[in-house]
Order: sequence, then structure tokens, then C-alpha cells
Amino acid sequence: MTLPALDVITMGRCSVDLYGQQIGSRLEDVASFAKSVGGSPSNIAIGTARLGLKAGLITRVGDEQMGRFVLEQMAREGVSTTGIVTDKQRLTSLVLLSVENDKTFPLIFYRDNCADSALCEDDVDEAFVLSASALLVTGTHFARANTDAAQRKAMKIAKANGRRVAIDIDYRPNLWGLAGHAAGEERYIKSDKVTAHIQSVLADCDLIVGTEEECHIAGGTEDTLEALRRIRAISKGVIVLKRGPMGCVVYPAAIPASLDDGIIGEGFPIEVYNVLGAGDAFMSGFLRGWLKDEPHDVSATWANACGAFAVSRLMCSPEYVMWDELQYFLKNGSKFKALRKDEAINHIHWALTRRPLPEQILSFAIDHRKHLEDLADKVGVSHDMISPFKRLAVRAMAQVSQGRPGFGALLDDKYGREAMYDAAKLGLWIARPVEEPGSRPLKFEFSAEIGGRLIEWPVTHCIKCLCLYHPDDPADIKHQQQQKLLQLYQAARVVGRELLIEIIASKNGRMDKTTVSRAMDELYALNIKPDWWKLEPQADPAAWDEIGKVIDDRDPLCRGIVLLGLDAPEAELAKGFKAVADKKHVKGFAVGRTIFLEAAELWLSGKMTDDAAVANMAAKYASLVKLWNEARA
Repeated sequence: MTLPALDVITMGRCSVDLYGQQIGSRLEDVASFAKSVGGSPSNIAIGTARLGLKAGLITRVGDEQMGRFVLEQMAREGVSTTGIVTDKQRLTSLVLLSVENDKTFPLIFYRDNCADSALCEDDVDEAFVLSASALLVTGTHFARANTDAAQRKAMKIAKANGRRVAIDIDYRPNLWGLAGHAAGEERYIKSDKVTAHIQSVLADCDLIVGTEEECHIAGGTEDTLEALRRIRAISKGVIVLKRGPMGCVVYPAAIPASLDDGIIGEGFPIEVYNVLGAGDAFMSGFLRGWLKDEPHDVSATWANACGAFAVSRLMCSPEYVMWDELQYFLKNGSKFKALRKDEAINHIHWALTRRPLPEQILSFAIDHRKHLEDLADKVGVSHDMISPFKRLAVRAMAQVSQGRPGFGALLDDKYGREAMYDAAKLGLWIARPVEEPGSRPLKFEFSAEIGGRLIEWPVTHCIKCLCLYHPDDPADIKHQQQQKLLQLYQAARVVGRELLIEIIASKNGRMDKTTVSRAMDELYALNIKPDWWKLEPQADPAAWDEIGKVIDDRDPLCRGIVLLGLDAPEAELAKGFKAVADKKHVKGFAVGRTIFLEAAELWLSGKMTDDAAVANMAAKYASLVKLWNEARA
């Protein structure tokens, strides 16, 4: 018998959540928001995928930018989008949320005639339902006749074919029409109608998960034990009672005389930062165990740990725990009750949730400012000519990359903004410098306050910082440069941008096989862990082994190294490419003047046409790509 391709399909709400970024503020006073995928089943699809399950989702999104964001993010997370219908008449749902204090989390649902609320039976494809071992439905999507019918159809298909069915009671009174728009955070209002509705599906559920309030609505009583007994009278499924800070209790059979007499997983005392989405993270953890037939106490422990991570972080799905991150935490624990303050765990999370990139990045570096300014002065033309030249360089990149992955551009804010817009259309990896050219000790260009500048950058842009750093530098210069790099690293993590640190040591001291590796090790010792290193070719081949050892020891999650050119002739670069051909950490190059210098001087002096300059640069760029690929082959 062919096994199902997916472990679980979730079904129901899907929204774009906009999280207020000012913590401790009324929603009325929030000034800026962070965007993420939301909605209980959508969160659970992402949460289970991050824990290693193969997940899919049945829902609807709008035919607009927010709907496309959901589809793209689901694909990035590894969630099957086969069951997501694009609704051409309705908008994607939105939710606005804020953290006012540790007990108050205002949220507003924008769901009037939105896409996910229009889910219907026709959206449920039998083949897709049967492609998974289990189906998860959610209580809220039984609140409307059309979504109720869609979930019941999926459940009927699943049960008739021996699939498991789970329900997250997911009770939101205002989505059942029991509370006003401003009562989005309200978790319980008694309703016999809702109770009867939920009870009508419980018999077909193999797993039933809810908070005490959710079990109250499902059982029709506010006596928790009695509510559990009433649920048990209807269903033989495993019941999981979520008890907030007290963890959870699992009842696989008869309900005992005391709530604490069920199966209890290990709990994790942590500081509550934001409870929104914690239940979805919990459900993800429990499903990871339940669908892999782990003992219930193991499933409960994983669920509690996932919930602990969620309440300790601000957002929902973007900050749900990854499987390797969870295993690290279960093995090593944390000295922080506020898990978001644990730098070791945060680094694992960051590295595992970065957007995927090709195995190699072959970049044309045209972020030069001072060199091109000097060249413009030499030929007697305005610096205003530099910007259009950089756009010609991007045209050369387009000729070489031809839409293929694995190509990049280094472009600056000073002269490269229009070129950056051109490069974005080509799908190039983009890195942008922040250093003041030639500064030593390091200074930031434009402003000493770096964080506010970075927040304006696209999330896909990588921060690049060149530092003229030598491990034998005088103590005062070394300290100043280290503090600048630390400031930049911390800002990069706060705003969620990748960081490339470029180290050039050869201009400021003697070089041996340990020079660059010692420089890197000193920065790692400060807990600076860049996503990328950009390093100069090494005269001693053994230097690359030393560099590799430092990365393996200090940060095996580092994306890798790109090789810089230093205006070396092509033949010399070819030797450099061969020298690193077998080095696993070296993932590409970022070469500039070797490619553009000749064209720049001729074009700026009026001796070369636009097309000729593009052709000249494209030929040199293509030649380096060919040399790189030949060395790697």
C-alpha cells in the first residue's frame, strides 16, 4: 500500500497578522506593525512543518498581494499549497494585534466577506484529503454554514478511508457572532448553540484539544471535569486539556476523578510575553508526537515546550520553534525564563529560518563609491554619472544570469539605488554596504545610528560591512572596530537582515596562515556571528583550512564565504578559485574592479557607448563565472 505523501492537512482560517511592534502600548497607539501568516490552522501547518512533519493546508486567500504573501510563505515553510484556493472576488483576511501587557492582547479581526470565510465544499478535493495521514479541523470554521459543510465533507472523506481526524476547538466567541468587533481577545462566552454545534462532530474525532474554556464550550458546562466527561461520552478520541502555565493533561480513556490524574508532560516555567498563537504552537508539538506514535507524555512534553517558545516571543508562526532548535532546548535547557533572550537558541532559530538561497552566489560587486568618484574626477566628469553607469552594470548582470539562481549584486545606497531597483527585477541576491569607504577605525556611512536605516531595507537584502581589521592591530583601534561590528550585528538581528562581514587584513599587517582565522575568531568571541564572510584570497593554501576550522568550531550554521577580488587580474583570480575549489565553506565570489574598471574609465570619458560598456562587463563577468564553474567541476 502506498503511504500518504503528507502527515497532516490542516483546514480553516488563514489571515495575514499585523503585530504591533510597540510592546506595552494600546492598539490605538501602535505606530508600526510586523507582518506574518496567521489563523489557527495556518499557524499549525507552519508549526508542524517546522517540526519535521509534511503538512498541507485547505483554505482560501485573496487574489492580491497579501494572498500571494501567504502562498509564498507557505511554500518557503515547506507547506503544501495544493489545497489553498485563490479567491478572485474576496480579500485575504487580516488581523491586527498588540501586546498591551502580559494579560491583555487586543486584536481585531477583519473577516467580513473575506476569502477564508468563503471556503466551501467545492474547495475540498478528495484526492488531496487522502494524500495525508491525518486531517485537522478547527472549531471556528464550523461557525458558518459553508465552512461547516466544507469541514464536514473533509472529515467524512478522511474517516471513510481510515485517516485520523483531530480537532482544535479554537473557540473565538466573536467569530461565532457572540461578541463585538472590539472583543477579539475574548476567549469564552457560554452558548448552548455553539456547544451543540461542536458536539455534533466530536464523535468522528480521534484527537480533541482545547483549553479549559474551550472544553467548557464543548462540554456545555463550566465544571471542567464534568465537561471532559461529557466530551468522553460522545467521543472515544484522545482528549488533551491545555492548562496554560501548568502545561497540559492527556486523557486517552476514561476521565479520572481528578484533573491531575491524566498523563502529564514535562512543563517549562517561562516568562509570558505574548500568549497569542501559543495554542497553535502547542498543537503543532503534540501532533509531531501523536502522528509519529510517540507515548502521550512525550507528545505532551513537546507540546508544552513549543507553547513555551511561543509565549516567550512576540509573533506567531515566524517565531515558532524548529525541530533542531527544540531538540537543543530539550537537551540543554536555558538559563533564561524569557527564551527570546537566549542568544544561543536565538542564533539556531535565526539560522534555521533564513530564506533559502542557492548553493553558490556568484556576485558582481559594483558597490564601490570612492574608486568610482576618483575615476570620475580623473576624467573630469560629474559624480552624477556614476549612478547611470551602475545601471549599465546591472544590464551586464542580466545578460550573464539570464534569470538563473545563484547570481548576486553588491550595490550601494549612494549611487546604486536605481540600479538596485533594476537588480530586484532580475531576482539577484543583493548585498548593500554600510561602511564609510576606507574608514579605519570603522565608521558607518551617512549616520552613526545604523538600526533605523536598516529597517527601511527589503528583508531579502543582505548587510555588507568592510572592515580593515588585522588581529595584530593596536588595542584601541581593535576595540573601536569590534564595538562597531558588534553594534551592527545586534542591529541586524533586531531588524531581521542577514549580515556579511568583509575582512581585509593584508593592508595593515603581516599575513600568515592564521591571520584571517585569528581575526574571525576574535569576532566570534564577541558573539558576532555573521551569516556570510567575504574574504581575500590567501597566499598560503593552509590558511583556508584554518578559516574552515574556526567556522566549524564557532558557527557551523554560517552560510559560508564569498571570495573578493582586490582588483586582481583574471589569471590570478582563476588561481584563487582553484585554491578554494574543495573548500566546503567557500560558496562563491564577489568581484568588482576586475569586471568593471576598464568599462568605467572608457564610458565615463565618453569613449565607449552604453551597449559596448554592457558587453565589455558582461564578457568579463561571464568569464569569471566560467572559471569558477570549471574550478568547482
